[in-house]
Amino acid sequence: MKKLLTALALAVVAVPVWAATRTVTLSVPGMTCAACPITVKHALSKVTGVEKTDIRFEQREAIVTFDDGKTNVQTLTKATADAGYPSSVKQ
Repeated sequence: MKKLLTALALAVVAVPVWAATRTVTLSVPGMTCAACPITVKHALSKVTGVEKTDIRFEQREAIVTFDDGKTNVQTLTKATADAGYPSSVKQ
């Protein structure tokens, strides 16, 4: 019985934590021309774990769907900043 309980305890501990798909809206106020959304979309699409990007030029925002096991919001905002378009999480 003790071996069975030990095996069960190890099985519970060994179960991987699954990553979740998350969506975040980033405010990108620096998008001022028709080419800006293309650059922002390209920068975000290169980030590992990004599944989908929807750029809304008129609202100056980017809606990003990503795997939170592969990337995070800080990496997304760094990607836009590195492309010349600083962003922040829209509240």
